[in-house]
Amino acid sequence: MATHAFHSGEIGVQTRVGVACVGARVARGISDALSERALDLLTRQRLAIVAGTDAGGAVWASPLRGAPGFLRGHGGGALEIATGFPPGDPLEHVFALSAPIGVLGIDLADRRRVRVNGTARLEHGRGLRVAPTEVFINCPKYITARELPTQAPAGSSRGGAALDPARRALVAAADTFFIATVHGERGLDASHRGGPPGFVRVTDEHHLVWPDYEGNAMFQTLGNLAVDPRAGLLFIDFASGATLQLSGRAHIVWEPERAVAFQVERWVARPAA
Repeated sequence: MATHAFHSGEIGVQTRVGVACVGARVARGISDALSERALDLLTRQRLAIVAGTDAGGAVWASPLRGAPGFLRGHGGGALEIATGFPPGDPLEHVFALSAPIGVLGIDLADRRRVRVNGTARLEHGRGLRVAPTEVFINCPKYITARELPTQAPAGSSRGGAALDPARRALVAAADTFFIATVHGERGLDASHRGGPPGFVRVTDEHHLVWPDYEGNAMFQTLGNLAVDPRAGLLFIDFASGATLQLSGRAHIVWEPERAVAFQVERWVARPAA
């Protein structure tokens, strides 16, 4: 188990916020291997959020779903994700060859989550095999407890560049979304964001903004954005199962209160996912 060190973006944000000492302490909770506790939590999950980059370098967050056990340990310390991406997902073909990945296994009912970052490759007939470089368990803060909707066959996708009224309404009503970010050397990360309905403001058809609430002082998401603005967002309509994936660029707004502003470059929507 290697000793984890934060990269310059994470350290810069921690220092500006005044939690550098806390960050150094919580870094001890980040491992480069799957612990028994992490594996136990992962094997109970029915939902995973995957962070990846498409062939053009755009960052996306995609949902993967299965029965408990579809996330499981594999020989050599790997994580196996025994499902694939639906046709038309932006990450459908990304992992045909080994590529960086971020995985968030999250239990919305029990408000538990595990993050596994590393590299992954699609194994024919078995799904994704992930070789971890960072593994850590997050607290349940800001997770709204809920059950997942009944799983249905994934509908056909549609997409665009500017958010139409239906997509803007889904974002404006959300109390939960997921965010994928990237660092040139450390790879990808998938994380959760939550708040009261309406905490994400849609300022126009291309721009969103949300407050950055106090968390675990690691600042992986903001740290990545401090050095690379590419990001992907995933919104889920938990009543219908519809999803909205956004890809674009984000930056940190420091004053008057810390927030993140996001510019939409592309979106993909699916009626059931």
